[in-house]
Amino acid sequence: MTSTRNDAVSPDSLFRIVRSIPGAAREVWRGKQAAWKASAQLRHPSRDLAWEAEMAETLKGEIERLLPGTETASARHAKSAPLCEEDCIILEEIKTLTVENNRSNITRTAAYLSCYDQYPELHWALLAHMVSRNGGYHMTDLQSNLMHNLQNQTDREHMYRLLERCNALIFQDAYPQLLLYMNSRRIGRSCFHLLSHFHVSEFMTPIWERFWLERCSSLLSVALIINEQNYIESRVVQHPYFQKEVLSKPAFHLHNLAGLNHIVFPLGRGKGLAGRVIEHFGKLDERIMFGKSLYAMLFGTEQVYTQVLEFARTVPHRGSRAEYWPGLFTTSLEGAADSKFYTQELLEHEWMPESGRLYSPELLAVWKDTPYEPITRQDWLQNRDSLGHLSAPRRPWLFEMSHEHRYGMLKTAVAHDAKALLH
Repeated sequence: MTSTRNDAVSPDSLFRIVRSIPGAAREVWRGKQAAWKASAQLRHPSRDLAWEAEMAETLKGEIERLLPGTETASARHAKSAPLCEEDCIILEEIKTLTVENNRSNITRTAAYLSCYDQYPELHWALLAHMVSRNGGYHMTDLQSNLMHNLQNQTDREHMYRLLERCNALIFQDAYPQLLLYMNSRRIGRSCFHLLSHFHVSEFMTPIWERFWLERCSSLLSVALIINEQNYIESRVVQHPYFQKEVLSKPAFHLHNLAGLNHIVFPLGRGKGLAGRVIEHFGKLDERIMFGKSLYAMLFGTEQVYTQVLEFARTVPHRGSRAEYWPGLFTTSLEGAADSKFYTQELLEHEWMPESGRLYSPELLAVWKDTPYEPITRQDWLQNRDSLGHLSAPRRPWLFEMSHEHRYGMLKTAVAHDAKALLH
C-alpha cells in the first residue's frame, strides 16, 4: 500500500470508492464459498463433548428448588455455617488474586489461560480466554486508523466502557469460582460452600457441587455461559447508562458493520480464523446460544481445538490484531499506512507491505485502567427462564471466518473512505 498523504476530496476519489463496490460484492460471494469449503475441512475429526442429558435434567430440578419463595431457598438462606481457619485463608487469597488479575483485559485474559493450563477439565476457562482476547481486539479497534473517523472520542470512550465493563464483570464473577475449584483440588475437599461469599448466583451451587463429583466439563461450561450472560444483563446490557450512551445510538451499529460482532479464534498467525457472528448483542437468549455455539466449535472440533490452543499458548495477548494477521496489521503507528482511503487497497492486496499495514495498537498503549461505580449484588436467578438453555451445545456448520472477517474490514474501509470524502 502506498502512502497517499496528499489525497484530496476529488471526483477521482469518489470514483475509486464507487468502482470498489462491485469488487466488494464479488468478495462476499467468493468468501461464502470459501467459508463453506474450509468449514467442511475443519469439521473432521470431531471431539466428543460428553454431554450428560440425564444429569442436566436432574440439575434443572435442583435449581428450580432454589428459586425465591421455595422451602429449599429459605432453608439455605437461614443456614450459615461458621468458617474454619483454612476457609478464611482461601477467601482472602481469592479476593486478593481477583483484584490483582482484574486490572485490565490483558491480565484477565492471561489468568483464564493459566486456569485452563493447570486444570484442563475447566473447558470454560479456555473459551473465556479466547473470547476475552476478542474483547481486547474490539477495544483497540476503536482507536485504529480504519475506525478513528467513524466516531468522535466521546462515543469511542462510551463504547470502550461497555466492552471493558462486560469483560471486567464476567471476570469478577467467574474467576473466584474457578479458584474455588482449584483450591478444592489442592486441599482435596469441596470449597463450594464459599460461593455465596463472592455473591455468586445460587444457580451455580448445584452445578459446581455436581462437577466436583462427576467432572462433566461440557455441562459446567454451558452453565457458566448461562450464568455470566445473565450476570451482565442487568448490570451492563440493560443498565440505563449503556442503554443511553451506547446501545440506543446509531453509531453502535457501525461496530457491527466493522466486525465487532465477530468473535474469531485464530488458527495460528496468518493461518485463518474460526468463529461466529452474533447479530443481536442486546438479546440475552441470543448471547447464550452464541456462547454455546462457540464452545461446541472450540471443544467439539479437533482441528480448531488443537490449533487454537497452540496459538493461545504461543502468542501473548496484547490486544492488537497484528497477533494473528501480521500481514495486514501493525502495532506501530509510525510504520502504519498513512492513507486517506483504504478500500481499493484491501480489494487488490491480500497482504500489505510492511510500511503500509493497518494500525492496530496494543491495548495498554491506547486505553488505561478504568474505575467503576460499586457493583450491584442481586442474584439474577429469580425464575426458570434460562433453565431451558441447560441443554446440549451443537457444533455449527459454518464457522471458518477468514473471509467473513476480511469482508468486515472491507465494509469498514468503505465507511471510512466515504466519511473521509465528506470532511
